[in-house]
Amino acid sequence: MKKKGLLGAGICVLAAWVSLVNAQELEGTLKKVADSGSITVGHRDGGIPFSYYDDKQQPVGYAMDLCGKVVDAVKAKLGKPDLKVEYVPVTGTTRIPLLANGTIDMECGTTTNNAERQRQVAFSTTYFVAGVRIMAKKADHITSLQDLKGKTIVTPAGTTSVRLLNEANNKDDLGMRILSAKDNAEALLTVETGRAVAYVFDDVSLAGVIASSRSPEIWEIVGDALSVEPYGIMLRRNDAQFKALADETLGALYASGEINAIYDKWFLQPIPPRGILMNLPMSEQLKKVVAAPTDSADPQVYQ
Repeated sequence: MKKKGLLGAGICVLAAWVSLVNAQELEGTLKKVADSGSITVGHRDGGIPFSYYDDKQQPVGYAMDLCGKVVDAVKAKLGKPDLKVEYVPVTGTTRIPLLANGTIDMECGTTTNNAERQRQVAFSTTYFVAGVRIMAKKADHITSLQDLKGKTIVTPAGTTSVRLLNEANNKDDLGMRILSAKDNAEALLTVETGRAVAYVFDDVSLAGVIASSRSPEIWEIVGDALSVEPYGIMLRRNDAQFKALADETLGALYASGEINAIYDKWFLQPIPPRGILMNLPMSEQLKKVVAAPTDSADPQVYQ
């Protein structure tokens, strides 16, 4: 019995030592999460169908489902099935600062992966490819930015759309007055009440705004795409361990085909809480990413 007791004690010591070594090998976000016992997910509150609140005020959406898979992978990696998951709403202007200062551990929404942002943050494998376009009332017969010359438009603060519109103003002397909105709901209200004649943003977000509006039949999305916008899970820079886990998780979803069911759930079927239908089949650009995963910020990669 004494020998068995010593053997058992030795196994326990070895297990504790292995656990300690594994803990010491963790870095960045994974170490932070392991030490704190919780992971914090940043999300948008009105980014249909990527990240928004349902009728129970719970964050849901396409991006939230994908981030949920990453959270599951973190739980498995750390051996913590009861890991606490916390959610923090973010906006276009707060998402990067809150990630950088450690308030959130990843951001799940409609954040474009571009070269400018990559100087501050990192991105997972791309999970959607959008394009910046114009949403306006059909009755206004707007077809391009040229039709908005000298007019007031609205776009979300802190997004790539702001830069694109300022560049268009300077290049083509359009004289557009650009209003900033904190989210889709505020932007929609701005054009509904006539304070702006158009909402310029990522086309998929505009489709969500129209689908959830009171009168979707009066709106249309027009004009050529002003840019290519690859979305990814936003992560802290120089955190190779966590990024590798996120990329592996998305890669496995792509390789298994599970991504198709997740995509269809949010873009081709009625979604909660009002049963709106996006009716947006997977683009050829996203199919290309699914076949050959990439985290590139170069728009040409997605052509």
